[in-house]
Amino acid sequence: MAKRPVPPTATEEEVRALLERYRCPVPFHEVRTRFLGNIASPIMGASPMKEVESLWGGELPEFETIDAANELIGALVMGLWNRLTRHQERGNPFRLTRLDVPATREGLAVLALMRRQELDGFIDGLFGQETAIDLSERATRGLDALGEIRALMAAVFELANDETKPATSLDVQATLRNLREMTKIAEHEIHAVVLACTRARRQLLETLPTSKPTLH
Repeated sequence: MAKRPVPPTATEEEVRALLERYRCPVPFHEVRTRFLGNIASPIMGASPMKEVESLWGGELPEFETIDAANELIGALVMGLWNRLTRHQERGNPFRLTRLDVPATREGLAVLALMRRQELDGFIDGLFGQETAIDLSERATRGLDALGEIRALMAAVFELANDETKPATSLDVQATLRNLREMTKIAEHEIHAVVLACTRARRQLLETLPTSKPTLH
């Protein structure tokens, strides 16, 4: 018996379950930021389906039935993707995934890795297959800031996993507070980049000529 498809309003928990079922190599928190980056991307050929396929390296996983395919695509595109488009509005900023971690080296490593993956995902989604894209000054400035934060997260991850480097409990707690502050800054810059790219894309579309339709 075919399984009832997940409706387009699939919750994040349902999307997570589907990604796990089809062994998606990209973690859910990174899927969110990749989608957001692609939504904001100035690349006119960007599309939800291409981004969904890229999660599995360019091809969708195998499905037992058409309903199963519709279930996954509906949850990712009609559900998650469409919800993320709302963050193109000034009053609806995007929030990175919140995670309560213990004030330990292991907790630092988990949080730093998640943030690094989220920032990588946003950049990957924004650039797609391109190595360079035209961005406004504000968007470029935002990406520079995100690049610095990404480097910091990578350094914290490496340090937290290096047992040869001493770290007191106070050191760990201070670093954890810094990561939380960096999270807020990253969210601010992501929102600025999204708004700048959305504004630039709209302005571009307004300048494109409209062809007169052919009447039959």
